[in-house]
Amino acid sequence: MITVVGVRFKKAGKIYYFDPDVYSLKKGDFVIVETARGLEFGEVVIGPREVDESSIVAPLKKVIRVANDEDKLKNLENKAKEKEAFEICLKKIGEHNLPMKLIDVEYTFDNNKIIFYFVADGRIDFRELVKDLAAIFRTRIELRQIGVRDESKMVGGLGPCGRPMCCSTFLGDFEPVSIKMAKEQNLSLNPTKISGVCGRLMCCLNFEQCTYENIRMKTPTVGSIVRTCDGEGEVVENNILKESVKVKIKTPDDETEIRSYSIYDVELVSGDYEHNTITEEEIEKEIQQVGEEEDIEMILDDENMQKDK
Repeated sequence: MITVVGVRFKKAGKIYYFDPDVYSLKKGDFVIVETARGLEFGEVVIGPREVDESSIVAPLKKVIRVANDEDKLKNLENKAKEKEAFEICLKKIGEHNLPMKLIDVEYTFDNNKIIFYFVADGRIDFRELVKDLAAIFRTRIELRQIGVRDESKMVGGLGPCGRPMCCSTFLGDFEPVSIKMAKEQNLSLNPTKISGVCGRLMCCLNFEQCTYENIRMKTPTVGSIVRTCDGEGEVVENNILKESVKVKIKTPDDETEIRSYSIYDVELVSGDYEHNTITEEEIEKEIQQVGEEEDIEMILDDENMQKDK
């Protein structure tokens, strides 16, 4: 086991582990650390803890020092310079008539590099732009093309639920989200219903997926025969959220009644469970019924890219 602290460099950014060395750090402290990009100013978001060495990417770098007042002032100055650099870069993009959208600018703490984040539909020849920016700022320039998910994370905003977007408030990494998750949660496959501001599947589909999977593994499908405390009957309806099924039962008077039972109070006699029912063919059929194949195709392309990663 090895002692580490978790450091974050951006709000809702990825957390990186560092060796606290001789410093007694706690959550909320600001530190100066060395990264692949040079010296960086970060915030301790995970206090000292022991983790298995196999979960650490070697070599584990040490915290250089706890940030002092001078470091904090320099970090604020860098933030102010980022705004100026953003306006200058925007102007230069217009002068070169480049089909790209500038999203964010980031100075490294030691000012050895300025990173410009942008989105574009395809590859951009920005060599002349880099030359102009290097002549103005007299430091290393990096232009980094990002995707629509990263754009939303950097820009922020309100999600379809009316709350600040998860990616820009607390999600450190993007987790893979599949269209099958939407189907398993009984959501319409209409793109306007399951897409976030970025136009891709909503990250929140992943939050409750594990719960849905566990419940569906115990929920008999409609048409299955189950054994209840009142005898055997046919499932005519199920409710994943309520964890219940409605069963058609024959009474001693030879009449038919529909009674509700918890999925934990019934035993499957014949049939199947819900988790085995969703197939690629069923998903494709519903997409065709929705009639927005082009929008869904874009979502599926994004899903395939996530799998490739």
